[in-house]
Amino acid sequence: MTTTFPDISISTDRLVLRALEEADVPAFVEMMNDELVTAWTTVPHPYTRAHAEDWIHRAAPAERTEGRGIVLAVTEFLTQRLVGTVHLHDTDWRVRSTEVAYVTAPWARGEGYATESVLAAAQWLFRDRGFERLQLRIAADNTASQQVAQKIGCISEGVLRNAWIARSLTESGEWTDIRTDLIVWSLLPEDLDGVADQLADAGYSSYTDWS
Repeated sequence: MTTTFPDISISTDRLVLRALEEADVPAFVEMMNDELVTAWTTVPHPYTRAHAEDWIHRAAPAERTEGRGIVLAVTEFLTQRLVGTVHLHDTDWRVRSTEVAYVTAPWARGEGYATESVLAAAQWLFRDRGFERLQLRIAADNTASQQVAQKIGCISEGVLRNAWIARSLTESGEWTDIRTDLIVWSLLPEDLDGVADQLADAGYSSYTDWS
């Protein structure tokens, strides 16, 4: 049984999902230092070039080669500019299930890029890799991320109470930890039926190709 993801490139009308590269480092550092990324993820803050180099050259490739998941840079097809990342992690090869996390650069928000990239990854997982479940765990107050889950057809399964530590910026400019609930969402292959058509009607790209 296959227990690693291939080194893949996934294309939509507007985006290319591929492995992170050295050339992505400056844009990646800038993106990971954004306040919303700091608030809702566990990345170090401040996020340095050394952090990015280690992630891109060591930790992210190891996710794939060790069978734990895959990290994909999301880039604009026309400009090659880094839009964000899609990270499949905690992969269970027996159950054919994995979890997805995603980050979008501040300048690229509001364009539907997160929805388009996560949907493309889900289509590839289900149709090409034979997966049966994609899971998302999203902090309760992270409304933008909840909306992405809803748009791609995810079903809300419940609440993990007090299960996450987010970060909040105080009036003095310091970050402080705050406990929060996590909302569990899931996507199954049958949940995708009609979702791509609905998004296309709403102006989102739906064509997906992988190589």
